Amino acid sequence: MGTWDVGPFDNDTAADFAGDLDEAAEGERERMIRRVLERVADAEDRLDTPDAERAVAAAALVVAQHPDGEPACSVYGPSEPLPEFPADFRTLAVEALDQVIAEPSELAELWGEAQDGPKWRQGVVRLRGILAPSLPPQEETLFEIH
Repeated sequence: MGTWDVGPFDNDTAADFAGDLDEAAEGERERMIRRVLERVADAEDRLDTPDAERAVAAAALVVAQHPDGEPACSVYGPSEPLPEFPADFRTLAVEALDQVIAEPSELAELWGEAQDGPKWRQGVVRLRGILAPSLPPQEETLFEIH
């Protein structure tokens, strides 16, 4: 894991995704984020770490546009402006985050073995809570700390 902290953009994959967004044509950025969220939200098999890391970063960008949200990481996140996301991005982001922290997610497994794993999980659950404060998690395992 090329990871230096627990934030959504605090790993090589997410920082590279932010760079890809910055380099993409303005009209392509929304589609890139949608593709990441859909791929992870619809995952039926074991979710691999890079897809999960991109999904957490994409969800953080959706949270940044929520009235109760917070800005995305200014250091490693995208620098170029992003379009206003459609309302369905919130649902897609929640579904993707549910997949990221549920089994069988390789990223959740790796963080489960790390000292800062509980802190990482709390950050993901917090992002999810901003997007869907009244929706219960899909599985109880979302809040378990291994």
